[in-house]
Amino acid sequence: MYPEEIVMPMKAELTDNGFEELLTPEEVDSSLQSEGTTLVMVNSVCGCAAGAARPGVLMAVYNTDKRPDSLKTVFAGFDIAAVNKVREHLLPYPPSSPAIALFKDGQLVHMVERHQIEGRPAQVIARNLIAAFEEYC
Repeated sequence: MYPEEIVMPMKAELTDNGFEELLTPEEVDSSLQSEGTTLVMVNSVCGCAAGAARPGVLMAVYNTDKRPDSLKTVFAGFDIAAVNKVREHLLPYPPSSPAIALFKDGQLVHMVERHQIEGRPAQVIARNLIAAFEEYC
């Protein structure tokens, strides 16, 4: 598990911008099985999370008229039980962090895996998510 002093500022980048942390498996199930659209970011300490995933997610939610009903986040390597539960909901996709998933009425409808984040600028991630918001939100 990562040290809290490293993780907290990275969590705050999302929670300070309207994302709610999911800290238990029960919170994950409740959030992801609800009606409407839910965006979940599996946050991470890696450079691609800092350089592309977190900025891309924030760029997407602040630059579209259609956005998910709720914004959620879990932190890989820190919120272990919650991340494991999110990953159950992301099957058949393999574990990936960072990762960004959009659920609609409890069903996974869009997934951005680490390999789609690494080496891409935040603007590309944002465009990908905005297109998904336009289709599903």
